[in-house]
Amino acid sequence: MEIKIATRQCEDARGRARRFHYYLTVDLVETDRFCCEDYGVRITEDRGESAAVPSITTSAMRIDELMTMLVEHQVGPAGLADVVADWL
Repeated sequence: MEIKIATRQCEDARGRARRFHYYLTVDLVETDRFCCEDYGVRITEDRGESAAVPSITTSAMRIDELMTMLVEHQVGPAGLADVVADWL
């Protein structure tokens, strides 16, 4: 499942308008002993670029922190993997 969280528009270094869409991805993890939600993120751009990092955390609070940072800093698809790696 995906939930759209935000859309942000900014200008790149060349002055071109860019629009990013931020999604929370939610997968259900089931074992014999428990069931929980596993959160990830996906960012798309109007021009068609897209990047996703699934299975980042099972903590709703932690994924909210990450999503807030991605949106506030207007991280695009190209930078998603690096930002998540540094955040972890």
